[in-house]
Amino acid sequence: MLAISALPTINALLNTLSGILLTTGYLLIRQRKIAAHKNCMLAAFAVSTLFLGSYLIYHYHAGSKPFPGQGWIRPVYYTILISHILLAIVIVPLALRTLYLAWKERFDEHRRIAKITFPLWMYVSVTGVIIYLMLYQFYPATP
Repeated sequence: MLAISALPTINALLNTLSGILLTTGYLLIRQRKIAAHKNCMLAAFAVSTLFLGSYLIYHYHAGSKPFPGQGWIRPVYYTILISHILLAIVIVPLALRTLYLAWKERFDEHRRIAKITFPLWMYVSVTGVIIYLMLYQFYPATP
């Protein structure tokens, strides 16, 4: 059985994979490789959904970990955290709408909203990894 304490690392890996899939999907659509783009974006959505489930399970069992850093790094951390949380909330309906429009083959609308969805989703993925690094790697738990 997987220990709850392993979930932050798994979550960071899922965020990393989501970012890789998003970037790959973006590059593929620029090359007009539509089927490959679709597969990458659906995989990114699936990975992000797995992340959300894992994140909720972890926080249900472990609660929140306070940021132990002091000095100038605290406002940096909280700026990243707050923007990450707010955009993570926003990205869910945006991603769902973007996928829906593609599924319905409403590609002009899909393209317009994807220009907003993609950078926000990337930001959420990247800042999720940064938050993990700041909480669990730069300031590991003290004995």
